Amino acid sequence: MAKKYGAKASTEVEKAMHEMKEGKLKSGTKKKVTNPKQAIAIGLSKARKAGGKVPTKAAGSKSKKKS
Repeated sequence: MAKKYGAKASTEVEKAMHEMKEGKLKSGTKKKVTNPKQAIAIGLSKARKAGGKVPTKAAGSKSKKKS
């Protein structure tokens, strides 16, 4: 089974987590990020823009219809 994330994604997420812990990571609205999940999402987004191997974003949770 192939790895889902490339090295670029790993380094970007690592940088984002480090910045969050130092209190320097800002979200798109220039507010300070305090949630680790948000820091991971920002890191993956940066890696995706830089052309790293990152799976596509999920379109949100879709509930299954029962018929």
